[in-house]
Amino acid sequence: MRVLLVDDDALVTISLKTILESTNKINVIATGNSGEEAVSLYEEYRPDVLLMDIRMGTVSGLEAGEKILEKHDDAKILYLTTFVDDEYIVRAINIGAKGYILKQDFEGIVPALEAVMKGQSVFGANIVGKIPELIGKRNGFDYESYGISDKEYEIIAELSTGESNKEIAEKLFLSEGTVRNYISVILEKLGLRDRTQLAVFYLTGRKNSK
Repeated sequence: MRVLLVDDDALVTISLKTILESTNKINVIATGNSGEEAVSLYEEYRPDVLLMDIRMGTVSGLEAGEKILEKHDDAKILYLTTFVDDEYIVRAINIGAKGYILKQDFEGIVPALEAVMKGQSVFGANIVGKIPELIGKRNGFDYESYGISDKEYEIIAELSTGESNKEIAEKLFLSEGTVRNYISVILEKLGLRDRTQLAVFYLTGRKNSK
């Protein structure tokens, strides 16, 4: 896996590079120390995953991520920060980041990178639990015009609370495979990429532009 690592703390960058490359699964192809460098290095190297801090000088990681995703909507960006900041979490989701995890969780960094590499979204358990409260209640949206059935709407509502496919299946008396298929169809109908975006969409009543 080719990873671009960007953090404004040089010591953190060196330490993370050593940790990641010691797994023999990850090649840190370049490192940077600012949001500006994140944008230029992404263009130069086109990494599999960009692992990036949020608070960085004049251009934050969120601003850099937004610039990158405007041009490369398939970019896989994983934020690694020390701050569980409500505003940061919401903005990271809204710009289309694939994840938001904490630096304190060293053991979870490599698994998170591997999950993002596979196209999954990764938000730490302490962060996922905050999303409904941060985003607030969903507003009105005409699901019927998008061909969303009553059963599909039920699944969306359950998913938005953080329920797993297995838990949704048990609650709605369906098989886990059926729930998985429903979610794939729902994502296609609404033009969304993953279950995190679907949860945000349900709670806000608006589509992520990314």
